[in-house]
Amino acid sequence: MAVFTSVSLDDLRPWMRQFPLGQALAIKGIASGIENSNFFITTESGEFVLTIFENLSFAQLPFYLKLMRHLADRGVLVPAPIANDQGELVVALHGKPAAIVSKLEGSSQMSPAPSHCAEVGTMLARMHLAAQDFELRQPNLRGLDWWNATTPVVLPFLSDANQHLLRAEMHYQETFASTAIYRGLPNGPVHADLFRNNVMFDGDRLTGFFDFYFAGCDTWIFDVAVTVNDWCIEVATGALDEARVTALLAAYHAVRPFSEGERTAWQPMLRAAALRFWLSRLYDFYLPRDAEMLTPHDPGHFERILRLRESYNAPSLPAA
Repeated sequence: MAVFTSVSLDDLRPWMRQFPLGQALAIKGIASGIENSNFFITTESGEFVLTIFENLSFAQLPFYLKLMRHLADRGVLVPAPIANDQGELVVALHGKPAAIVSKLEGSSQMSPAPSHCAEVGTMLARMHLAAQDFELRQPNLRGLDWWNATTPVVLPFLSDANQHLLRAEMHYQETFASTAIYRGLPNGPVHADLFRNNVMFDGDRLTGFFDFYFAGCDTWIFDVAVTVNDWCIEVATGALDEARVTALLAAYHAVRPFSEGERTAWQPMLRAAALRFWLSRLYDFYLPRDAEMLTPHDPGHFERILRLRESYNAPSLPAA
């Protein structure tokens, strides 16, 4: 993630003594994303990831970190949070909440083939099922309530055409969210940000999902839509690649079959997933925060995707 809070090796060494990882040997900022300050750290025990949370509070963070531990304990490939000598997963660093997690093998697959999408679909379905009995509950903090709060903030920056698009889509999503079909959709903890750069591969082998700090409880089909809108598109245009869509959906369905309600909700949720990230990118672009290595993402990318999802029917979900 972008580095909002700087940490030197001299800062890190005394702080690390509370963790069972040995002495800190090196630290390097990670220059991607825009929410938290992330670093690769090397210790006598190996390589780990340090995150300083810029927006989430000490009270909110147990949901994310305990969810990751819950999933790891059930065989889902995610980073494992490291507790300090008091058993705490969240510890203050420079006055902000911070955590250390294990580093996954491999690298992000930025040019996925259908085979990679199938791997992602399988693990996403396993993740949803494994999280069913997770006891903590927290809403998706970037869900409909956040969309309603953010829309009036970004509207003044938009062209007339984009103001119309945003208002119309918000009306559409609010209307759909009030239906019995939406209220009956299967739901539970979701990743909510499963883009290509949040998944690791070693060759064709998926080695893990990471960056769970947008996770929350939402409909599972929304999580699938977020994932398809990144993994299964031509990046230059936002158009869906049917072979990749089919591979991801079929692999997911083989583990957790889609419901009839989810089939009805599929097109609205693809639009909802595009809207969510268009809004967040608009906010970050027009109201940026200061940070080292911060590069806001282009909001036009998800504007294009939203317009496409409004005008084009994606491949249907597999039948039961």
